Amino acid sequence: MEQLIAEIKAYAAAWSKSPQKVLRDAIGASWGQWEAWKSGQASPTMRVADKLRDHMRTNPAPATPEDAARC
Repeated sequence: MEQLIAEIKAYAAAWSKSPQKVLRDAIGASWGQWEAWKSGQASPTMRVADKLRDHMRTNPAPATPEDAARC
């Protein structure tokens, strides 16, 4: 879980988005899902984690913040 959290944080930072926004975009997560994952109150299924990683892979982060602003 720690690795997935780190991947989401890095992806979100590259897009200048919140991790919660990444979850909403990728899997339609409800608000508060990110905090629940970080605190250990909830965790994604493998299917959800795979879907999230697929989203990040098919929508690669921009090389620079300026690139992100153009998207």
